[in-house]
Amino acid sequence: MNNRKSRLISKNFIYSDIKTCKMKPKTTNTLYWIFTILFAALMIFSAVGSIVVNEDAKKLIHDQLGYPVYFIPFTGVAKLLGSIVILIPGLKKIKEWAYAGLFFDLAGAIYSGIAVAKTVDPMMIFMLVWIVPGILSYYFWNKKMKVNKLS
Repeated sequence: MNNRKSRLISKNFIYSDIKTCKMKPKTTNTLYWIFTILFAALMIFSAVGSIVVNEDAKKLIHDQLGYPVYFIPFTGVAKLLGSIVILIPGLKKIKEWAYAGLFFDLAGAIYSGIAVAKTVDPMMIFMLVWIVPGILSYYFWNKKMKVNKLS
């Protein structure tokens, strides 16, 4: 193979050579918004029941997990605010805090479920539906920030 770097441009990726593959900024931005909207929607969906303290939220958070009822709307409002923040462009420092808070909420939910059940319930795998979009949103947000910094 010669030393010259070949440069092939496909629709969404730029290949500098065989070992590296860089996404175009537009692709990074698109993936960021897809995963961020999905993550925020899931978190807002889970926040609504807590904010209004509906019976399902009370049964799960108070009756099963043992948290006080006054704690339920607090977590719901915190999730709603964090979800709104990650949807607003800019706000770099606050967005870092919002992502951290949302992940602490998810980690706390998993830990609480395991602590109460005293075992890992296979249904906990369902939490990946919330965690994976959050991780990907955060990953692409950081990638997007690096691209913007270089521009």
